[in-house]
Amino acid sequence: MRVLAALSGGVDSAVAAARAVDAGHDVVGVHMALTRNRAQTRSGSRGCCSIEDSADARWAAEILGIPFYVWDLSEQFEERVVADFLDEYRAGRTPNPCVRCNERVKFDALLERGLALGFDAVATGHYARLTGGAASSRPGETTGLTLRRAADAAKDQSYVLAVSGREGLSRALFPLGDAPSKADVRAEAERRGLPVASKPDSYDICFVADGDTRGFLTRSLGVHEGALVSPDGDVLGTHDGYFGFTVGQRKGLGLTRPAPDGRPRYVIETRPATNEVVVGPEELLKRRSIDGDGLILLAEPAPLDDGEVGWPDVTVQVRAHGRPVPADVVVTPGTGTLQARLHQPLRGLAAGQSVVVYGGDSGDRVLAQATVA
Repeated sequence: MRVLAALSGGVDSAVAAARAVDAGHDVVGVHMALTRNRAQTRSGSRGCCSIEDSADARWAAEILGIPFYVWDLSEQFEERVVADFLDEYRAGRTPNPCVRCNERVKFDALLERGLALGFDAVATGHYARLTGGAASSRPGETTGLTLRRAADAAKDQSYVLAVSGREGLSRALFPLGDAPSKADVRAEAERRGLPVASKPDSYDICFVADGDTRGFLTRSLGVHEGALVSPDGDVLGTHDGYFGFTVGQRKGLGLTRPAPDGRPRYVIETRPATNEVVVGPEELLKRRSIDGDGLILLAEPAPLDDGEVGWPDVTVQVRAHGRPVPADVVVTPGTGTLQARLHQPLRGLAAGQSVVVYGGDSGDRVLAQATVA
């Protein structure tokens, strides 16, 4: 197959590209330039868009002996990820920009260009496993396609990939899905002579250059003084904008007096319409059900009682590295909605997060994805 290998400049994508070459594919490397503003681009390896990354990606391609290009996807990134990030916070939700980037840039935009140029698939350094349709000799085949957790549970990225859906995933290759650990990947990079073998992992939001998300939101959305209130409506303090707070947050609330019982207080809710931030005791964070919209099915739901469809006794996950929680899940494909009835309470659930359903015989298969409503 003709494969477009996304080279971020890190060790994972370099080894993934090397494995694609070993598999006999006709591989071309491409680095996605996601910003034109160097002031927003980190030097060092805090984010995935640092200044030296394109040079590291080019170096890896030279060692692998594959063609290499840099594609300017900054416009798509700004429109599909950064603008969405701000819109979600403006609406009082807590978005995951990495999920949006995987969906709208690293897959949609990259695959769109790749297919137009005659490529069959895109290979990335994500840790996840694809079986069934993706392994077919017919690129784009979705029959029997399954997305599963990676062999290395600590590095698993199936949570952020689920939003790509069966159609997008059918054109994807994840060569690192069976890697036992990140240490093994680094050791392989060392054996191959790849200079990124010891490069630190990236973290934080790549377009927030200084790592200060609240500061970025304030600069982008402005200062809007509002009230910190108790669940009963008592004013406890002020803030510079509800968008600077997330559900479950404990630190940085700016409260000047403790709760009457002396216990810590947490952000329970943000109210965009009134610019209020509700704070209260930890027990008010606990939820026993999740409603989601924008449903994406990666497996066919089964008949349940009362004419419903979904999956009993599965697990749901609401953060990239969050703890899976047992649940019964009901889906309504006609309206694109999902409801997860949790077997145990989940703390700190926020609208805008991605909820991913896992099940199957081994419990590691992605069944569906939705956005917490």
